[in-house]
Amino acid sequence: MQNYPIFVDLKEQACLMVGGGPVALRKIRLMLSAGANITVVAPELCSDLEDEFGEQIVHHARKFEDSDIAGYRLITAATSDPDVNRRVSELAQSADIPVNVVDQPELCSFITPSIVDRSPVLIAISTGGDAPVLARMLRTKLEAFIPASYGKLAATMGKYRDALKKAVSEERDRRLFWEKVVQGPIAELFFSGQSAEAEKMLHKKIDNSSDEQQTLGEVWLIGAGPGDPDLLTFRALRLMQQADVVLYDRLVSEPILNLTRRDADRIYVGKRRADHAVPQGEINQLLVDLAKQGKSVVRLKGGDPFIFGRGGEEIELLAESGVPFQIVPGITAASGCATYAGIPLTHRDHAQSCVFVTGHLKDGSVDLNWNMLATPNQTVIIYMGLVGLPHICQKLIEHGVSPTMPIALVEQGTTQRQKVYTGQLDNMPDLIADQTVSAPTLIIIGSVVNLRNKLAWFSPES
Repeated sequence: MQNYPIFVDLKEQACLMVGGGPVALRKIRLMLSAGANITVVAPELCSDLEDEFGEQIVHHARKFEDSDIAGYRLITAATSDPDVNRRVSELAQSADIPVNVVDQPELCSFITPSIVDRSPVLIAISTGGDAPVLARMLRTKLEAFIPASYGKLAATMGKYRDALKKAVSEERDRRLFWEKVVQGPIAELFFSGQSAEAEKMLHKKIDNSSDEQQTLGEVWLIGAGPGDPDLLTFRALRLMQQADVVLYDRLVSEPILNLTRRDADRIYVGKRRADHAVPQGEINQLLVDLAKQGKSVVRLKGGDPFIFGRGGEEIELLAESGVPFQIVPGITAASGCATYAGIPLTHRDHAQSCVFVTGHLKDGSVDLNWNMLATPNQTVIIYMGLVGLPHICQKLIEHGVSPTMPIALVEQGTTQRQKVYTGQLDNMPDLIADQTVSAPTLIIIGSVVNLRNKLAWFSPES
């Protein structure tokens, strides 16, 4: 280990900054956020530093002098003069005062890492000064992955530590208690912005910590998107990796399924046209039963659960049964497949509205509002329309849509098996008649389809 990591308490501590430019400003922001009292020695301050912190710092408007180092807890040098920076380092280290010279690790007695701030949770990333760009990149990835509400969760856990010690005497039992908190419904309430409800649940959990009753689990209804694992949301991925049980559909791609926790139980509940592996009512009841066993359950659905995904049907019984649940939106097939096909759903020159419809109803028929779908200057998106495609094209033409209206059929959209077939209403059924087209598919109807010639960008490898 090149450097020993350490966190320093700077609250109300005197700190010296030598330099008043933009680099000094970035460091001052961090030190002030930690509660430091900062003195700046510099002939002048940059305008941003003056405007942002001019009243919160002490400024000596002159060049650095050797005597300036006395009495400080920590010193930073951020000038454009290498001789001044070196002198500050020499004097500080001879006086055993921690010193950092920005971008010159050889002159530092400590270095400042890239920071992910979820106070009181603080994550520091360092490359020992060798690759600060890499450290910043790693910080960016963590910033995106770690919810801001982790800080609220940590602060609330600290608030209740003494209460739990009184209720639970064994240290091991307290550790197991907190593990269940940070991986269970209480943490998820914090992450979804329900802090007050989360604290009530934590308080109740501590009060009942001696009970041996089974804790009620939770169901997470997650949209897996149209197929590309990179389109999952951060929340979806986090919950997928916490679940005890995963119920998944046929439209969930294998790469996405493989992102779930490896030791989680997987239950296939997929559906094909007129072929349901598990009837919908049984799926609804299974979600309730598993949660009542104390399990964290992910219901993983292709696309978005609330757009032709029967999500509303599945959570009705959960709500009636008092089972906690969360809904995580996914990128719906219309957006994902159209984007990967290079077809914008709206465009000022082509379509000012967009309509999503399903290609078959609950009874298997295709009975749509054809007059509405025939409205000009719009894009029509049809889910699950492959089988009914000839009927759909015929009905739209009968209701006034031009037989030459462009149409696209996207097969296995956003995946490496994606294929896009384009044509017109009057010839599309014939164009795909000799093709082996496999669901899932999406139909896009409208003049925006013509833009694919210019905008197509995704090229599957296979």
